[in-house]
Amino acid sequence: MRAIPPLLLFCLFLLLLPSIQMKKPGKGRGLKGARHKLTRDRARGPRRHSRSGPSGLVSPNCLESPESGLVFVDCQERRLSFIPTANTWSNKPKHLLLARNRIKVLHDGAFLGYENLDSLDLQQNQISLVEDGAFQGLTKLTTLLLQHNRLQTLSEEVLIPMPNLGYLRLYDNPWNCLCPIDSLVRTLQVPSNRNLGNHARCAKPIWLKNMKLKHVDPELLCKEPDPANNQQSNETGYTGALEPSSIRSKPDATTVCFTYHYPQIRMDCSNRGFTEVPSGIPDNVVHIDLSHNSISHLKARDFHAAKSLRTLNLSNNNMEHLDKGSLTGLLHLQELDLSNNNLTFVQHGVLEDLYFLLHLKLEGNLWVCDYSIQYMVYWLSLHPGVSPSGLVCYSPLEYAGESVEEYVKAYNRECPKQQSRPDQDQTDPKLWNTLMEAQAELEEEELEPSALRVPQKYQIIRLS
Repeated sequence: MRAIPPLLLFCLFLLLLPSIQMKKPGKGRGLKGARHKLTRDRARGPRRHSRSGPSGLVSPNCLESPESGLVFVDCQERRLSFIPTANTWSNKPKHLLLARNRIKVLHDGAFLGYENLDSLDLQQNQISLVEDGAFQGLTKLTTLLLQHNRLQTLSEEVLIPMPNLGYLRLYDNPWNCLCPIDSLVRTLQVPSNRNLGNHARCAKPIWLKNMKLKHVDPELLCKEPDPANNQQSNETGYTGALEPSSIRSKPDATTVCFTYHYPQIRMDCSNRGFTEVPSGIPDNVVHIDLSHNSISHLKARDFHAAKSLRTLNLSNNNMEHLDKGSLTGLLHLQELDLSNNNLTFVQHGVLEDLYFLLHLKLEGNLWVCDYSIQYMVYWLSLHPGVSPSGLVCYSPLEYAGESVEEYVKAYNRECPKQQSRPDQDQTDPKLWNTLMEAQAELEEEELEPSALRVPQKYQIIRLS
């Protein structure tokens, strides 16, 4: 038998190598390979999420801070599109702040492991869908904030896992008030749920637009309007749901401003286009920012309900005048920012209720250094604990740039003091008797009955 040359054996080996590789498990071609891969992945089970969320996502740079023994997790404005898993945190949080992110959908079981949560802030996201089991396990939750999102419908089933929920915010969502929202509306209208869904309004259909979910008739949600009966719409109640804008003379702070509840209640009303202080400021708000609006005039009792206010920012408003009583009731205010406005003076009595004020920002105003500015300096002298900034003369030109306090000191030095001069009649002994006699005659005339008094003669002098 003839021996096979080594070169021929090597060539045969190269020809057989591709067929050997194709027979390896998992490397088949077409559907067979795909099926093998799918079977293998199923056997391995779903991918485990990392401590920060789904695999491949970067760990959120959130802030963990204890407040009165409670753990706050602040993930606000972190560009998150997912819910971080509960084991991300070193301690189980009581308050989870996820506002101002990019979350679009809340899937079933999104908050598993967060069973100790007391409050959940999801406002100012892009949430358009909440699955029925999204809040599963949140049996201790009392506060849920879903305002300023893109929700059009929500089922009552979503609220069932939260038996202790007492505070729910749903306003500023484009609610589509049709059949799918029927169960939610009926739940919100239960008398015991008085703090669930307040201020939320229908965005469509047109015959229910602007009506509050608390007030809409559930029977109308599944009732289609009859175009042929538009003339009878007033009798059917469709156009009756429309609320004339003229009735609401003032914007409502609760629905227009952004409200953050933890760690302290804070309202962000900046850059909202207000021309006056909005109504409906809650009495438990601690901080409110009304800067960068167009509020030119602060009226009396604008803040009469804000009894708990600690900081008030009114800067950059082109404000020209503060009424007496405009700051009445702000007994606990500690910081007031009036900078970058058009104030020329503060009239007497405006600051009288600010007993605990510590910081007063006044820069960037048009302070006129004349007699009217003295009240401000006088009030500051009586409240040495207040730290003012920016109180500088703007006009007249000769005092521009000078400290108002220095101006008032110079004014008091230069102002001629009026010395009281005794009346000559009281110091001249020669006139004492004459004065006493005249006084005695006057007293006698006053004691006489009116019928016995001699009528006095008057001389009329014509003035050219």
